[in-house]
Amino acid sequence: MTADVFELDGTALVWRGDGETVRVEPWGADSVRVRSAVMADVVESGFALLPQPATDASIDVDGDVARLTNGNLTAVLTARSFHSDLVGYRVHRCELAFYNQHGTLLFKELDPGGSLHLKARDLRPHLGGDFRITAAFEADPAEKLYGMGQYQQHILDIKGSAFELAHRNSQASVPFVLSSAGYGFLWHNPAIGRANFALNRTEWVAESSKQLDYWVTAGDTPAAITAAYADATGHAPMMPEHGLGFWQCKLRYWNQEQLLEVAREHTRRGLPLDVIVADFFHWPQMGDFRFDAEFWPDPQAMVDELRGLGVELMVSVWPQVSIRSENFAAMKKNNLLVRSERGIDMQMQFEGPSVFLDPTNPATREFLWATLKRNYFDLGIKTFWLDEAEPEYGVYDFDNFRYHLGTNVQVGNIYPQAFSRALYEGQRSAGQEDIVNLVRCAWAGSQRYGALVWSGDIHSTFEDYRRQITAGIHMGVAGIPWFTTDIGGFHDGDITDPGFRELLIRWFQFGTFCPVMRLHGDRLPGEPVQAADGSPRLASGGGNELWSFGDDVYEILAGYVHLREAMRPYTRELMAAAHESGQPVMRGMFHEFPDQAPCWDLADQYMYGPDLLVAPVIVPGATSREVYLPAGATWTDLHSGAVLAGGGTVVVDAPLAVIPVFARDGSHPELVGRI
Repeated sequence: MTADVFELDGTALVWRGDGETVRVEPWGADSVRVRSAVMADVVESGFALLPQPATDASIDVDGDVARLTNGNLTAVLTARSFHSDLVGYRVHRCELAFYNQHGTLLFKELDPGGSLHLKARDLRPHLGGDFRITAAFEADPAEKLYGMGQYQQHILDIKGSAFELAHRNSQASVPFVLSSAGYGFLWHNPAIGRANFALNRTEWVAESSKQLDYWVTAGDTPAAITAAYADATGHAPMMPEHGLGFWQCKLRYWNQEQLLEVAREHTRRGLPLDVIVADFFHWPQMGDFRFDAEFWPDPQAMVDELRGLGVELMVSVWPQVSIRSENFAAMKKNNLLVRSERGIDMQMQFEGPSVFLDPTNPATREFLWATLKRNYFDLGIKTFWLDEAEPEYGVYDFDNFRYHLGTNVQVGNIYPQAFSRALYEGQRSAGQEDIVNLVRCAWAGSQRYGALVWSGDIHSTFEDYRRQITAGIHMGVAGIPWFTTDIGGFHDGDITDPGFRELLIRWFQFGTFCPVMRLHGDRLPGEPVQAADGSPRLASGGGNELWSFGDDVYEILAGYVHLREAMRPYTRELMAAAHESGQPVMRGMFHEFPDQAPCWDLADQYMYGPDLLVAPVIVPGATSREVYLPAGATWTDLHSGAVLAGGGTVVVDAPLAVIPVFARDGSHPELVGRI
């Protein structure tokens, strides 16, 4: 090898060989970014990673080995150049490994395996186009992994799990993992693909992409790793005040008076209410982005009355545009819609044929916001519900859709981030500062656009309910601190069924200790809806108000709404921590207690911020449950007031009206006895 094995470009290391260019550079404190391209220089994609300030990184080159040290992280590049008898000429390789500040190997690229000739970086070309990219690594088989966004599974440690890198209704793929070994890894690529965290290798795959791109950070604690990730991809705004209390919703309030009467009833009963929701099909046609005057005759008066009651109105915005919409022709003409690659250019058939708008196009984002501003924002509506944000194609043929930014296979996972961005940038341009928008999906960086992500159209079962605990923990790890669920589940909850009422109570208790507390669902039995001319409209679900499930249930639910209100100052503190340092609101036990081994495996309890340990009851009929109380603290039972020492597992009573919650070291005495 010669002395010019590596190039220095400022504080970046560059290696070239056999048509490949590898660039490794500092990207925020204790972090590096790695990119690789074939027969080209790497490009700045800007999908999720933000520009970072300069650091005191250092580079040391010793012949064939180069070390880039940036705080707690060192990337080691080892170059090799040798004659290969198999191909008959000299080949050039460069292998990467990552160490922490103690000199401990965190992980490294997959070894070639001698005669196996394995490739850790495999950029395999598609004829005439981009590459199918595989990045393979070796890591400690005993490490534990967390993050990746929201997948409907009751698994906390995802080591050994495989993931589809694609969005679906109730699946939000956010490709960031945090390791118990002390590092975080972002796959900075919105392509459709997969990730496999096997014992013998970690493998990331992008089905179609221009370059390999990932980001690594090292930290001694999960909190440090989380903070670095937030710095790299953006911080959530400060949650506005109306995001701290109770949100009321159902499928669907289908007229103005019905919605207003629910808000008035909250006031009459003295029930706190921050937000009420006008759900989908309040519009004439999908893509009109306005109220249907027959059912909503005076939206301004509605907004004004709600504001007088101290309630914000949130309205549903679907990204689908019906072929009957007043906006369809103009959007189709100006290339503002997703394009199908083959077949008839229709992408969904729910309530009639429709296509999706394309928020990866800046012109689409401008058109969408101008329409929403005219029809909603100028009425005083400041909170939006971005449904169908995956987007939910009628058939998930990911290779059949093309966006302004590229094919769906290349960039499809950025769609929900771009959808949130359209609203956020529009609201900011209109002078709004306190932004939170509910959205059904997310990707890396969505948090910086005020995205409150909910877990999609899940079923009203204890099994689905259990999965929301791990979903919330993993979303927080993946950099999305604002998480919520449809309390009670979305599908098939019969309000007359005692079993569903039990589930609703247990879910409602859990929802009290979620970042946002929101009641929603398509309840049974439903209600048909007709227009004045007798033509049918989308049906409405059954009652979903606190008083819809019987007096006994009402008393329990009302108590938890008042408890949520009493927690408002604490919740505000947690939202400030999310905004300022990227800390999740809903935290795995390992986040607060990384030195205690049991805390890395607790999938059915979590911390609501640093002070409150929450242990939801997730088994039907259960009236008690086991709870692990970490050592080094005392724990006050908010129900009984009993003070327990940490360091082991206890069995606590949990009758139907009670969720076990414990305050750390005597904090929050104002909440004792409120459960």
